[in-house]
Amino acid sequence: MSVSIALHLLSAILWVGGMIFAHMMLRPAAVKVLEPPLRLNLWVQVFKNFFLWVWIAIITLLASGYWMVFSIFGGFSNIGMHVHIMHGLGIVMILVFMHVFFVPYRKLRHAVIVEDFQEGAAQLAKIRKLVGTNILIGLVVSVVASAGRYV
Repeated sequence: MSVSIALHLLSAILWVGGMIFAHMMLRPAAVKVLEPPLRLNLWVQVFKNFFLWVWIAIITLLASGYWMVFSIFGGFSNIGMHVHIMHGLGIVMILVFMHVFFVPYRKLRHAVIVEDFQEGAAQLAKIRKLVGTNILIGLVVSVVASAGRYV
C-alpha cells in the first residue's frame, strides 16, 4: 500500500503544484516580459509539455486510488467519507481538465497557428479561469485527503 499511496500523492503534487506554478508564477512573469504573440506561443508549448504529465498523473491517480479502494479496503462501502469526497472532487477535476484540453486548449493552438492572437488571448483567459477553479478544488482535495480521517 505504501507504493500506491506514494504514487497517488506524487501524482497529485505534480498536477496541483504544476497548476499553481503556471498560474501564480509563470503567467505573471510572461505577461511582464513577452508580447502577446510570443506569450501565446509560450503557453502552447508549456501546455503541450504539462498536459502530457497531467494525463500521466490522472492515470496514476485513478489506478492507484481504485487499487487501494478495491484491493485493500474491499470497495467503496468500506472507506471513510473523506475518501468519497476526495474521489468525487477528483472526478470533477478530471472533467474540468478534459474540457480545458479538448476545447479551449485546442482553440488556443489553432489561433496561434493562424495568428489570430485576439482569439488566442480569449482562449487563454478561459483556460486561466478553469485552471484557477481546478487549483481551488485541488487544494480542498489535498486538505480533505490528508486531514479528513481525523475529523
